[in-house]
Amino acid sequence: MSDLLINAKGLNTHYGASHILQCIDFSVARGETIGLMGRNGMGKSTLLKSMMGLVKPSSGTVTVMGQDMTGAAPYKIAQLGVAYVPEGRGIFGNLSVIENLKMTARAGKSAAARMRAEKRQDWNYERVLETFPRLKERLNHGGQQLSGGEQQMLTIGRALMTNPDVLILDEATEGLAPLIAKEIWRICGVIRESGISSIIVDKNWKHVTQITDRNVILVKGQVVFEGSSAMLLAKPEILQQHLGV
Repeated sequence: MSDLLINAKGLNTHYGASHILQCIDFSVARGETIGLMGRNGMGKSTLLKSMMGLVKPSSGTVTVMGQDMTGAAPYKIAQLGVAYVPEGRGIFGNLSVIENLKMTARAGKSAAARMRAEKRQDWNYERVLETFPRLKERLNHGGQQLSGGEQQMLTIGRALMTNPDVLILDEATEGLAPLIAKEIWRICGVIRESGISSIIVDKNWKHVTQITDRNVILVKGQVVFEGSSAMLLAKPEILQQHLGV
């Protein structure tokens, strides 16, 4: 199996007459953490949705775990080991924290997949609560009773319960208080250390570049920069032009 877990080639995506993604190539390697950045409306969420089957590309291909999944149903892509934490979180407000977590629980990988993942430890209920101590204090609270930050933790924890190979975080800390955002960044670091590949979308490039291996910047549906965090930080003009406020 290739080390590329997701490989999008030549993606074009339209919303009606609007050409949102313009011939984008984007890939995620095993164990890699990628920052996907750009100002609002530049195509970041559309790229994620095009790879997850939520939006059908006009042309191009999306390969997931070596299988052509272009335009496939989202549940089929999820079954291959891709977990998506969307902007807006999407928790079940009428279910408790326990129920939100356990409803998505999926056993760890097969023996062959375990060999590929080497020493990767499964994400189970106990491990998720150890990683998210705030959730452990609120197990019987309904999803709608949680703060925005706690809901984000729950959504990430729920995604981890599927034991994914790739975790996608869209607007990881959007609207969160600084202390809660700091906790989310800590958790992103734990996820990286666990061996899960990640795509992180967030406006705070300073935090993103601290934990990412590679960064991609989109402008009007096109890739204008791709490179390591060190390469990006060495080009303040790029940061100012495309990410500065």
